[in-house]
Amino acid sequence: MEMKFEIYKEIAKLSQPNNGWTKELNLISWNGREPVYDIRSWNEGHEKCGKGVTLTARELAALREALLDLEQI
Repeated sequence: MEMKFEIYKEIAKLSQPNNGWTKELNLISWNGREPVYDIRSWNEGHEKCGKGVTLTARELAALREALLDLEQI
């Protein structure tokens, strides 16, 4: 089954290894569903992507809090 997606907002490029792909945080709708925050690697034109992680707004907020707690250690 072909996955359809629409990138609503490119939020951040997290890294760019030597292979030309970039690991990104984006707001994406997969197969017409509600947009989610998405972390995964993409090729330059956003035609191909690697496996990734999707997060709801609530999950992203929880991750942010956890990362802020790490800074206090």
